[in-house]
Amino acid sequence: MDIKDRIAFLVEKLQLSPHPEGGFYSETYRSGDRISTDSGKRNLTTAIYFLLTSENVSKFHRIKSDELWFFHEGSNLTIHTLTEVGHQQYSLGYPSSNAKTVPQHLVPANTIFGSTVDEPNSYALVSCVVAPGFDFRDFELFSYNDLTIPFPDYESIIRRLT
Repeated sequence: MDIKDRIAFLVEKLQLSPHPEGGFYSETYRSGDRISTDSGKRNLTTAIYFLLTSENVSKFHRIKSDELWFFHEGSNLTIHTLTEVGHQQYSLGYPSSNAKTVPQHLVPANTIFGSTVDEPNSYALVSCVVAPGFDFRDFELFSYNDLTIPFPDYESIIRRLT
């Protein structure tokens, strides 16, 4: 099965839909338990499948909860963050002796982040668990102009992920 067929199969099999930040997703779990947060009541936790292709990116965004990423298949991907220490990159995928690649990674709450697939003509399938649970009211998508003022030294990655 070639890459395009595999992507089409996963989109259909996992019932994935386009995500506003880029890529495709499907919610697989939403806890029935709810907790109080500074933003109101939220589900205790949520989980999604997320598929990103090398032709697109997960644009820089921020949520108000911790997000734990788990790698399943395809190309390794890079999670990019913008914080007070600048632009950092984390490799998610198959662990190897030559890289700092890991199969899971935590993006802390209120961190600006996005992601890219490492290999051309490929994809990455991951799961993301958010706690407290994901709510689009807690989702903030950034534009180029939003980020170049606070992060002027990182114009190239900001341009790519906005």
